[in-house]
Amino acid sequence: MAAGSQQYPASVLYVVATPIGNLADMTLRAIHALALADAVACEDTRMTQRLMQHLGLDKRLVAVHEHNENEAAQTVVQALQAGQRVAYVSDAGTPGVSDPGARLVRAVRAAGLRVVPLPGASAPVTLISAAGDVHAQGFTFVGFLPSKGGARREALAGLRQLPGAVVLFESPHRVEELARDLVAIDPARLVTIGRELTKQFEEIDTLPAERLLTWLAQPNRQRGEFALVWHAQADAGDATADELPTPVSDLLDVLAEHLPLKEASRLLSEATGQPRNRLYDLALARRQARQREAD
Repeated sequence: MAAGSQQYPASVLYVVATPIGNLADMTLRAIHALALADAVACEDTRMTQRLMQHLGLDKRLVAVHEHNENEAAQTVVQALQAGQRVAYVSDAGTPGVSDPGARLVRAVRAAGLRVVPLPGASAPVTLISAAGDVHAQGFTFVGFLPSKGGARREALAGLRQLPGAVVLFESPHRVEELARDLVAIDPARLVTIGRELTKQFEEIDTLPAERLLTWLAQPNRQRGEFALVWHAQADAGDATADELPTPVSDLLDVLAEHLPLKEASRLLSEATGQPRNRLYDLALARRQARQREAD
């Protein structure tokens, strides 16, 4: 009843998000739109057929994937011009977000036809919501970086200074290489890593980049698909804002009294998992504040 209260006109392309792992994440509105559709355009007919069977639907499927999207889009446009409703789904998640769909949408709009998005599961948004990146000013979704090491490192270097978080995807056979590059660029910068999001064996952890390789070395950790949030760097002007737990904050003061700041922040980072750069910035800001008071 809730889904059916809205109109679903003909000659419209319905862009439908589908689950990224857990079938229970299919929305009521998405199911209703698929049931009304005259045809379902999809990235992989075999994957979509299994979804249709799960939903108890029998629909004509039209393959629209990265290798034929421009040509197949014209078939969809013709169906819409004939008065049909067409839904488009990718294999998992929201079409057009690191998945095919953008060219299809562009072709439909160019033909003067309407596109209606039906929101739902999306791996980038799912992981961002669990990352707790308090310093991010928005986020940049990148998806998969270049597979070759040099190009990947060059891309990361360009992303490093962005003010927000950076969301990446990686396959299981390359995630260790990506981890090594993140360690080399900024070992203390926080990374939230998500494995098998929404599935039975989902794992989500936030840790400094320098601990990623140890995390991945645990049994079965290099299986499944990965999404990563490369946290935003703490604003240098925010170094006096103390967000540390009180025991950690007190210990930082004690260590900074007896050790060089670099050594104190390194030891405390190893003991607590707090970002080393953040600890150093806080210790330096406190020392400078005490010097100003003394003057």
